[in-house]
Amino acid sequence: MTLRADAPVAPGRVHRFSRAERWVHRLTAVLMGVCVVTAAFLYIPEFAELVGRRELVVRIHEWAGLALPVPVLAGLASRAFRADLGHLNRFGPHDRVWLRAVLRRDRRRASRPAGKFNAGQKIYAAWIAGAVLVMLGTGLLMWFTHLAPLLWRTSATFVHDWLALTIGVVLAGHIGMALGDPEARRGMRTGSVSPEWAEREHPHWRRSPGRRT
Repeated sequence: MTLRADAPVAPGRVHRFSRAERWVHRLTAVLMGVCVVTAAFLYIPEFAELVGRRELVVRIHEWAGLALPVPVLAGLASRAFRADLGHLNRFGPHDRVWLRAVLRRDRRRASRPAGKFNAGQKIYAAWIAGAVLVMLGTGLLMWFTHLAPLLWRTSATFVHDWLALTIGVVLAGHIGMALGDPEARRGMRTGSVSPEWAEREHPHWRRSPGRRT
């Protein structure tokens, strides 16, 4: 089965994300949301009392966590998604300029050059990918208790719990940034953005000859 071709970009808009990329993002967000919510019900007593069925919540949490890499793996069938992974995996001189401007708290747009993804988005993508792999590994050790000795399982629980808290904080920051940028959300929802936003936020990408419009 193949995904339908993307609809033509509306006049005056700039193509940013393919249909496959948007679905990978949506499904990953749903699974991550399920993991975060179920974790809250498991570890916060006040929330746990609202549900009561701890065993069911545990199973939902486990299966959502196990399924978390699936959308990304399925997205590898998309050429556009693979190309964007390449963009996320490469740091250029303009990314270092962007980071220095952030550290200096320089809010001028001209001082924060970016390609299709800015340096902050690249760091976030790398960090969350590594965090998900660590959570998956430690979660499996906690789920299948016969796989490792007690010391390993205890260590896995410690790492899993504290990394989960860190992920929650980072995700809150990610969502907060998205809420503050309606055009970025529109790009992820519809696949296209305004030329003005592209020029302001991602000038290197906007001016690149290989970009689709």
